[in-house]
Amino acid sequence: MLVTLFTLKILMKFLVVASFGASLMDYNILTMSIAPRDIHEAQVQFALERGLPAMFGILSTYRLPFPSRSFDMVHCSRCLVQWTGYDGLYLMEIDRVLRPGGYWVLSGPPISWRVSYKCWQRRAQDLEKEQISLEDLARRLCWKKITERGVLAVWRKPTNHVHCIQKLKAWKSPHFGIKTEPDGGWYKRMDPCITPLPEVTDIHDIAGGALEKWPKRLTAVPPRIKSGKIGGTNIKSFNEDTRGFAAALSNYPVWVMNVVPFDGKNSSLGIVYEHGLIGTYLNWCEPFSTYPRTYDLIHAHGVFSMYMDKCDILDILFEMYRILRPKGSIIIRDHVEIVVKVKKITDQMRWNGKILHSELGPFHSEKMLFVDNF
Repeated sequence: MLVTLFTLKILMKFLVVASFGASLMDYNILTMSIAPRDIHEAQVQFALERGLPAMFGILSTYRLPFPSRSFDMVHCSRCLVQWTGYDGLYLMEIDRVLRPGGYWVLSGPPISWRVSYKCWQRRAQDLEKEQISLEDLARRLCWKKITERGVLAVWRKPTNHVHCIQKLKAWKSPHFGIKTEPDGGWYKRMDPCITPLPEVTDIHDIAGGALEKWPKRLTAVPPRIKSGKIGGTNIKSFNEDTRGFAAALSNYPVWVMNVVPFDGKNSSLGIVYEHGLIGTYLNWCEPFSTYPRTYDLIHAHGVFSMYMDKCDILDILFEMYRILRPKGSIIIRDHVEIVVKVKKITDQMRWNGKILHSELGPFHSEKMLFVDNF
């Protein structure tokens, strides 16, 4: 877990000085801003230095590093993505990460082309054609247009796919990606197909189950756990985890980036989002998609034992050092043998570390290493 000082609905936002995200914090809405690593790189850094969640991300070949049904709303502000290109691939990825009944908000081209085409230095007929194509693609995704006012347009994703399946039989529309893993978000290629929502028994049901409003969402049992489809996790273990690290910090002015190893036995990232928290997939043998000096605290629970035979411990420690802010700290929680090995390396690096017992007591094999001299 990565922690930075500030935190429901959860909103993903493309591009980024994150002023919109900052304004929404007053309404207890947490945003995840993303932008590609190009001319916007400094904007990602600026957002993070303001204390707002942000990371590098791009709609290109692979899916975004989030599970399906993660966000209540996605906002694109002049992000200039070719939404209708490549058979609608990118808008289908937005559809994948949107929750049932979620909203897609587009501000910028081609919306308001009639009054803005000159200042955009675009031909009116090109923008008109682009918007017609966009409206058609949204219709074939079974989205409903809610409003268009000024430079802003809003669409809503259906709460289930009952009507959508019926309509697709009559339309020449993208097919459902039945064979795709909906929650796969790490080096998974995007497919030009609609990610199917979980089946429902009634037309009025919310696919995947309804979520509680914040703050009840933090302690309510997530639908993914109720369904019994997440191996190794049940209602009892979830209730125990509600006293865990990220949930416990929700009462303080901080937000937590929960980082879930992409190759873990059971992916819990979907549960994290249904919990009312945010996070991303990661392979700790690779760099994290963020700027240096990003987080105040790193809490690594079982990370080193998982990656001990996959890459060098030193590489992981150097990456943690890269993303920590000055005076930042690391808490490493693992089996005592692993903690001792890591402590030996941090001593060689002249880091100030101290091993302590966990709350499980002195006779338990799990120990904690605190490093705090950055």
